[in-house]
Amino acid sequence: MLEAVHRTVGPTVENDSMCGNTVLLAGHWLSDRLEELRQTAQQHLMNWDPDDFLTTPETDVVKQLLSVADLDAPTLRRDEAYLLEPTEANQRSRGFDQIPHRATTFVLAVPFDGNPEVFSLKVGSAPRNPLRGDIGNGELRLFCTPNGGHAATVKASFDTQLDVIEQSTHRAKDDIDQHRRRLATEIPKLVADRRTKLLTDRELHANIGFPIKRRPDAGTYAVPVRRRQVALERRPTDPAQPRLFEPEPVLVDADYEAALAVLRSTRNALERSPSTTRHLGEEQIRDVLLVSLNAQFEGTATGEVFNGAGKTDILIRVDDRNVFIGECKIWNGPQTVTKALDQLVGYLVWRDTKAALLLFIRDANVSTVAAKAVAKIEDHPNYKRRGKTFTEERYDFVLHARDDRAREIHLALVPFLIAKKSQPTRAACGRRRAAR
Repeated sequence: MLEAVHRTVGPTVENDSMCGNTVLLAGHWLSDRLEELRQTAQQHLMNWDPDDFLTTPETDVVKQLLSVADLDAPTLRRDEAYLLEPTEANQRSRGFDQIPHRATTFVLAVPFDGNPEVFSLKVGSAPRNPLRGDIGNGELRLFCTPNGGHAATVKASFDTQLDVIEQSTHRAKDDIDQHRRRLATEIPKLVADRRTKLLTDRELHANIGFPIKRRPDAGTYAVPVRRRQVALERRPTDPAQPRLFEPEPVLVDADYEAALAVLRSTRNALERSPSTTRHLGEEQIRDVLLVSLNAQFEGTATGEVFNGAGKTDILIRVDDRNVFIGECKIWNGPQTVTKALDQLVGYLVWRDTKAALLLFIRDANVSTVAAKAVAKIEDHPNYKRRGKTFTEERYDFVLHARDDRAREIHLALVPFLIAKKSQPTRAACGRRRAAR
């Protein structure tokens, strides 16, 4: 970033003392600067502390590295340009007698957005007449000291300088956009390769055969969770010690997708059975889903890997935290989603927890309700970004746990259309009173 103030002057300027502090559009090549930023990001990745790197979500690592390597081309807000008060300075004529006189310099201030560093970088050939200028507080100042007193001459000088600068920044924007596209492909692969190498090195270290001196705070445990057995991988640990990497359990993506497939299959069956679902509440529907899930998945100890909690939740717990959270809610307006998310982010979770919000919609337009639910999720303070899948059947998001952005919750919103709950008829109420 340029911190100094710059000045620009047009070809009619005769006194160098009136010129700015920095020559514009004629410094280092933009291509060299972009390559320097690219190498800086790569070096930043290689120098990243391994424990801190492994405990940071991969998407967050990529985002930080892209920011390190980025450069924002400035855009002149030419229609907001305005004149400042002119200034005077002593100037001698070029004749033999060199008679001194007072020269007037006119100043045009032009607001801009973006990184001012680009103003000093060379994109194509440098301007024939070097431009100099001042930049400060998001404002470019151009200068003109005319030989005569014609307003058209001054305006033409300013327009020429602005045209030259804009042509250069437009070419710079094209080069920067190409740089960004390259990094968007390159950086995620570098991050994934780095993570794989670090984890492979640690596995190799553990298998060499010599005793390993362990930290006193390092614990071991058996991964608790067969029909299709849920596989739990191990990922990094407590943010209270962010520079220490310890594996944590995580529901692998294949099992998460399989569980969501079971839930969608059960949803389709329920949607085709309105006479059954009409009589069910959230807790009863949750129990039906639990039966379907545990028919497909098995835990090593109790035989049930998916467990009910409270009235509406489906959980897979490891120790005192959850690797999977399912929330079953009947839509009663946008506040349904807000309450479900508040409850979700309040759970004790591992660093990479999977979740599903199963939204039961009674006799309403599913697309309309889903759009409202999506908006509520994206407005939630714990929302980070959208996930990979975004269809009418499933909407994916990434949230973070309460007070810990490094603990990510991968959430799938799955809408269910169920029949409206039936109301007892007057005759049925009479029969019930008679029976009592």
